[in-house]
Amino acid sequence: MSRNRTLGGDVHFFDSSRPDKALGGLKSTPSFTERTFLSALEILIISKSRYDVYLRYSEIPLRPTDEPLQPGLYDIKPISPDGNRQKITKECCITRVPSYTVSGRDEKFRRRVRERDGKCVITGAVNPRSRVDADNWRTYHAAHIFPLANGFSRWVTNREDEHDTGTNSCQNGLLMRSHVHEEFDNFNFSINVDDDYKIVTFMEDVLDIGGRQLDPVCRDPNSGLSASDKLLRWHFRQAVLANMRGAGEPIFETDFPPGSDMVGEIMSELFSRLNGMSLA
Repeated sequence: MSRNRTLGGDVHFFDSSRPDKALGGLKSTPSFTERTFLSALEILIISKSRYDVYLRYSEIPLRPTDEPLQPGLYDIKPISPDGNRQKITKECCITRVPSYTVSGRDEKFRRRVRERDGKCVITGAVNPRSRVDADNWRTYHAAHIFPLANGFSRWVTNREDEHDTGTNSCQNGLLMRSHVHEEFDNFNFSINVDDDYKIVTFMEDVLDIGGRQLDPVCRDPNSGLSASDKLLRWHFRQAVLANMRGAGEPIFETDFPPGSDMVGEIMSELFSRLNGMSLA
C-alpha cells in the first residue's frame, strides 16, 4: 500500500567526514534549484557550526541561485576546521491521507475558498461549469494546507468564535483541481513562500507546474482571507522531510481496490514504523 519515494533518486548528500553514508537524497526536477536545495538543508541538517555544500570533486561551494540543482553527490563541509559533524534531523513528516467530509462547517469552508480563488491556484485552470451552474465544482477541491488544527490554530486569525479550531478557515485552504489536490496531500509538490511563492516539485512534474507561482488571488497581503504563509511554510517543511530525509517517507496509495482494508493497511504501516520507539 506504500511506495518508496527515493526510487530513481539522482541527488544524494553526505557529511563530508562520512562520504560513503548518505544522509538523504531526492529526485532532481527542473524546479528544484540550488536555492531550494540549500533552504531544504537548513530544515534537514542539525549543525552547531556553519557549513558549505559542494558538488563532490568541485572546489566551489553551492550558492543560492535559481539554477536547477545538478544530479550528483553533495558533501556538507564545516567552514571551520574544527567544526562539528553534520547530522540529519530525526523529525518525521506528518503523513496524511486524503479525507472528505460533508459537515456544515466543511461546506462553509469550501464555499469561502471557491469564492476567494475562483480557479485552481496551482494550475490556473478556471472552472467553466460554474458559469452555467454556480454550484458545479465537482472536479475542484478546497484543499486543507494543514490537516489538523492542534497546535497551529494560533496561525489562523479569522476564526468565527471560541469553538472554531481554525481547520476550516479559508486561511487554511487552497482551491485545486482534484488530481492536483492528491499530489499536494502526498507532498509531491509544495510552495516555497520564501522564494516568491514558487511551486517546487519533488517528483516527476506530471502536472507541468514546477517553477510557477502560487496564484496571487489567494495571497493578498491586505486580506484577512488569504492563505496563511505560516501554514504554507509548514507544508513545505513537511514536503522536504517526506522526500529528502534518509530514504524518504512512504507514499500511500489512494486508489484502493474494492474490498481492500484501507484503514487496516495504513495502521499496519504506521505501527511498523513506530515499532521499538518509546512514546514515554
